[in-house]
Amino acid sequence: MAVPARTCGASRPDPARTALRWPSRGSRLGPGARRPAAGPPRPLALLLPPLLLLPLLAAPGASAYSFPQQHTMQHWARRLEQEIDGVMRIFGGVQQLREIYKDNRNLFEVQENEPQKLVEKVAGDIESLLDRKVQALKRLADAAETFQKAHRWQDNIKEEDIVYYDAKADAELDDPESEDVERGSKASTLRLDFVEDSNFKNKVNYSYTAVQIPTDIYKGSTVILNELNWTEALENVFMENRRQDPTLLWQVFGSATGVTRYYPATPWRAPKKIDLYDVRRRPWYIQGASSPKDMVIIVDVSGSVSGLTLKLMKTSVCEMLDTLSDDDYVNVASFNEKAQPVSCFTHLVQANVRNKKVFKEAVQGMVAKGTTGYKAGFEYAFDQLQNPNITRANCNKMIMMFTDGGEDRVQDVFEKYNWPNRTVRVFTFSVGQHNYDVTPLQWMACTNKGYYFEIPSIGAIRINTQEYLDVLGRPMVLAGKEAKQVQWTNVYEDALGLGMVVTGTLPVFNLTQDGPGEKKNQLILGVMGIDVALNDIKRLTPNYTLGANGYIFAIDLNGYVLLHPNLKPQVSQTTNFREPVTLDFLDAELEDENKEEIRRSMIDGNKGHKQIRTLVKSLDERYIDEVTRNYTWVPIRSTNYSLGLVLPPYSTFYLQANLSDQILQVKYFEFLLPSSFESEGHVFIAPREYCKDLNASDNNTEFLKNFIELMEKVTPDSKQCNNFLLHNLILDTGITQQLVERVWRDQDLNTYSLLAVFATTDGGITRVFPNKAAEDWTENPEPFNASFYRRSLDNHGYVFKPPQQDALLRPLELENDTVGILVSTAVELSLGGRTLRPAVVGVKLDLEAWAEKFKVLASNRTHQDQPQKQCGPNSHCEMDCEVNNEDLLCVLIDDGGFLVLSNQNHQWDQVGRFFSEVDANLMLALYNNSFYTRKESYDYQAACAPLPPGNLGAAPRGIFVPTIADFLNLAWWTSAAAWSLFQQLLYGLIYHSWFQADPAEAEGNPEVRESSCVMKQTQYYFGSVNASYNAIIDCGNCSRLFHAQRLINTNLLFVVAEKPLCSQCEAGRLLQKETHCPADGPEQCELVQRPRYRRGPHICFDYNATEDTSDCGRGASFPPSLGVLVSLQLLLLLGLPPRPQPQVHAHPSRRL
Repeated sequence: MAVPARTCGASRPDPARTALRWPSRGSRLGPGARRPAAGPPRPLALLLPPLLLLPLLAAPGASAYSFPQQHTMQHWARRLEQEIDGVMRIFGGVQQLREIYKDNRNLFEVQENEPQKLVEKVAGDIESLLDRKVQALKRLADAAETFQKAHRWQDNIKEEDIVYYDAKADAELDDPESEDVERGSKASTLRLDFVEDSNFKNKVNYSYTAVQIPTDIYKGSTVILNELNWTEALENVFMENRRQDPTLLWQVFGSATGVTRYYPATPWRAPKKIDLYDVRRRPWYIQGASSPKDMVIIVDVSGSVSGLTLKLMKTSVCEMLDTLSDDDYVNVASFNEKAQPVSCFTHLVQANVRNKKVFKEAVQGMVAKGTTGYKAGFEYAFDQLQNPNITRANCNKMIMMFTDGGEDRVQDVFEKYNWPNRTVRVFTFSVGQHNYDVTPLQWMACTNKGYYFEIPSIGAIRINTQEYLDVLGRPMVLAGKEAKQVQWTNVYEDALGLGMVVTGTLPVFNLTQDGPGEKKNQLILGVMGIDVALNDIKRLTPNYTLGANGYIFAIDLNGYVLLHPNLKPQVSQTTNFREPVTLDFLDAELEDENKEEIRRSMIDGNKGHKQIRTLVKSLDERYIDEVTRNYTWVPIRSTNYSLGLVLPPYSTFYLQANLSDQILQVKYFEFLLPSSFESEGHVFIAPREYCKDLNASDNNTEFLKNFIELMEKVTPDSKQCNNFLLHNLILDTGITQQLVERVWRDQDLNTYSLLAVFATTDGGITRVFPNKAAEDWTENPEPFNASFYRRSLDNHGYVFKPPQQDALLRPLELENDTVGILVSTAVELSLGGRTLRPAVVGVKLDLEAWAEKFKVLASNRTHQDQPQKQCGPNSHCEMDCEVNNEDLLCVLIDDGGFLVLSNQNHQWDQVGRFFSEVDANLMLALYNNSFYTRKESYDYQAACAPLPPGNLGAAPRGIFVPTIADFLNLAWWTSAAAWSLFQQLLYGLIYHSWFQADPAEAEGNPEVRESSCVMKQTQYYFGSVNASYNAIIDCGNCSRLFHAQRLINTNLLFVVAEKPLCSQCEAGRLLQKETHCPADGPEQCELVQRPRYRRGPHICFDYNATEDTSDCGRGASFPPSLGVLVSLQLLLLLGLPPRPQPQVHAHPSRRL
């Protein structure tokens, strides 16, 4: 689902609205037609009266015939309405089904959904569920701080001293190129046995924890070994938590060193490509490790930045953006003599997925030129941070500068903007290999409460672009207990296969004292996290008592949905851990002012109730319905979530079966047996969780078989079964069987050209009669997931649903009369003043037979056996849809603009297609005359095939290719040699996938076949015109007359038009199919100018008077030996690279 369109890319006028014109001079106007005055078209109401007397026009090739007059076509419309109504009254059985329900009134009760009580109960249940996880989190965090404080640091610790289960060990043993396999790991890695656990959707071991260490961190370093040593004690706490709450899922400690220890143990789900997972870049860790951030990134693009250094900077900025969450705000600018934003964003914007993507694409376009001007860059950054007229995080403020070096300290800028309070932290990054003095960069960081980092090569990027979080964590650590508050994340995909989860996070602080001066430690140890699966939260919500169109939803402070029936990411995030699942409530539904107001109230933590008229998209995303909905919402206490309930008025009440008579249970149950289908019609049952031991199956026949086998062992009143679901299912089986008995069995469907009749119920029964018709039944057996069922409940009258066709697929194959058109209507009951709609009934029309019947009904014949009326040469007759089908086009189009019936035989195989694909000229005229309204929206959860690569050469992707001038430039040789040494010596093995195409991609690896993208969706629905209407499509000598009229009590539009004489006046074609939006949805540059309402976390820790800022980074600068570097480069070119050496990067203060 999605938001109202605000244009895909730059806004532009709609050409379709101007395509229809009044007849020009020389057009075929007959007597009685009046020409409007020049100027803009008048309102529709003013145009109707002159057209009531349609001119009598001679059709080409049939001079004795004229275009039918309006009253004639209205007569045809009434005949069509009467025929449809008559068939539905006889075969639909609406009235008879009402009587059946009333006759069985003693078998069910009418229950009421009380919205306020419902949402409060569900919110309370969710609060209780999450509170149990909070208690477990607090026990873990307290224990971790105690264990670490008691731990004695060991400088001489060895790998063989540590015994643990390495979660990636099995994958590395299977990989002969693994680093540990090559050098032989000395650590005592446990080999565990695992058992399948359905709760975790994985194999687990409850007796141990597992450890995951990022690929770019050396497992044998002293820092990591000490971390493994003291965190081992957490194992018992994990187990005790599970003993107290067996429903706990993953319990995780993410360490600031990069180590992840989680319980229960399970093997790591390593991707086929290189594993770049680092817990410190996960959404839950980022949220728990620091308060929200306002960040400005400035990048030096002066001429001194060589090709390779600039490449490093671009990658570093992209990695830095990945450390930001939706609670943060950011902007990126480049500078030389002047500073300018790299993208269209002129101010800080929310660091959401789409905005970050704009930045990442823009950064790739940076070009190095000019001279370095630190002053311009910093002044731009401070101006950005001091802009009071924009939405921002209003917490941590920081400037991140990437440069290759310089001498200017821009002290005057800091004095003007940041001193003496130093509210903005400055982090400086020296990028690439160079011979510049780094002292000015160190000074900038140290005098502004920041940190100085060096990024000499690709392998240093990930570590050094995330270490700044340690600095931001200082005020939080110093705040102590005040900062120990549990936060809940928005939705994201679990890395271990649990599916969509939310995580409760709690920071863990270092409580040790630094040195004899008893100075308090400022380091954050890491973040504790406990996952809660969305499915566990959904189980607390009512499933089937809300009806097909009622639902529960929940949002967070950003307005992102936690629960919503339209939260359905199409691409698994497990191959891209960096992107959280962020779907705004206004993108999950069709946005309007009422929903904006509801969303704001929920974010503010208020209670509320409101009935609104709104638009909803059909389940198959082909139709739009205007409906009434009741919204009720309450906050979920102790969390940053708010819960809402949406109910249609007809779902205020629901039926609850009361089948206490076991003989009756058995009687009705027998109608579920396949042996009864031949006489009673085929039964499809909704694949619901009726009992715990019921085996699910996508095949409904197999599912029914499993259900019957289970029911032979248990009773509907069994404790292992959902009695509400079972009783309602069995009751509806009996009620629909009585419909067969009273109505369908004695009727001859062929007489009225029907392929089938059917009844579908809230209880989960779909009965199709006769039995053979079930072979061609393609609707979803779950009524709540069937588009026709949900639309019938929302619409009065008869809803036609032609077979769905894609314009790219071949036309329908009309063989053996198997193609049918579904016509359905809701059964409305009124019991004691309480109204509800527990079922939908309908028929399936034989397409070919009804197309012939349609011709007769829209002709001058009264019945099919009457001979066709012939018009003499000296008389004038009106054309009709049967005799004059070569000159007259007659069609029925549904409310979505899809062809249902036509008098043109060659169009029968196009039934179900969007009418613009059949007759673009006529569909455009209907749209321009307000018979249809267009709704554009965006699907932010779509999956797209990757775009074909551009010019592929033999060179590895992403490598800088020097020019001849570069080869003659000694500076290039120096930097390139140093680059190759660092890249190949230290990180070439690990990070080759960043610079080279992955072979799996070339081989069509399914993991990379699709990626998340934004799709633009367009739907049409009936506009404001309800009356009969005539008009002329002006096209010079190719002009056409047409008449259009809505059929009462249906979703059909009856259109009669002259067939086009020529194709010289083809207007723009209206598009209905989903299209890929290259700009990733509405223009982001426009959207950020009107940001949606949100609230950040209510706590902020960005300052503490006792913070020690003396630890601000150190670096070394040394002049490289040109001879050594050139020799090493030649050595590498000869194919003799040294063996990669193990490396670890840790914060200088990380020694615990």
